[in-house]
Amino acid sequence: MAGRKADTEGSEVTGLHNGRDVFEYALLKVVPRVERGEMINAGVVVYCHARRFVEARTYLDEARLLALDPMADVAGVRAALGAVEGVCQGGERAGQAAGDDAGRRFRWLMAPRSTIVQPGPVHTGLTADPAAEVERLLELLVR
Repeated sequence: MAGRKADTEGSEVTGLHNGRDVFEYALLKVVPRVERGEMINAGVVVYCHARRFVEARTYLDEARLLALDPMADVAGVRAALGAVEGVCQGGERAGQAAGDDAGRRFRWLMAPRSTIVQPGPVHTGLTADPAAEVERLLELLVR
């Protein structure tokens, strides 16, 4: 047991995952008409506790949004997606969440909502680079 403790001592970042950290992510969905339940993916939020990392990246396909609802408020959706990115960045853009740590901001963003921009379910994985994971997931699941 002593050897196991020595292997992990001072290794909060890498833990026991071969240099990779556990991360959580969720998609950001745009549901222009909640009553219809139709949606498009418009972003991803990634959180990694070990790295104190939270980041959102968004991409709004206006044509797809307008195909679901020709009267959709594109500017309003963009503002809501930008607000999510701001909360993740922290500081002044985070508003009331400015003083919260990354985990608390992530959990607040993942709370269920009945608005046009909604978080999807949270998934987990392992990564050596959370920032690269944000880009990978955005390309794979959103664009």
